[in-house]
Amino acid sequence: MKSIKNYYPAIILLSSIIFFSGCNKNVVDTSALYTPTSSDVTANATLPELQQGRVLYINNCNSCHALASPDNYTAAQWKTILNSMGTRTSMPASDILLVNKYLARGKQ
Repeated sequence: MKSIKNYYPAIILLSSIIFFSGCNKNVVDTSALYTPTSSDVTANATLPELQQGRVLYINNCNSCHALASPDNYTAAQWKTILNSMGTRTSMPASDILLVNKYLARGKQ
């Protein structure tokens, strides 16, 4: 009968693989997403709000699905989408508003 000591290397290797695979965050290609500039500022959205909305969009929405380009939908469509999706997250309403400002390019 083999001693359990003989299985330690295999157990450690398997445990390490499971642990480190659980820590991998999806790498997201954000090159298709616009980066707000001062020319995107509107009466409804400041540059810091647009930039923060972009970061929130990338960091939160990607956890469940692929990121859509802001140009894929109109401002009204994004508002409807975020109203539906926002209830499925733990994001505060203020963060959802910032994501909406980013996706709608400040046009609400």
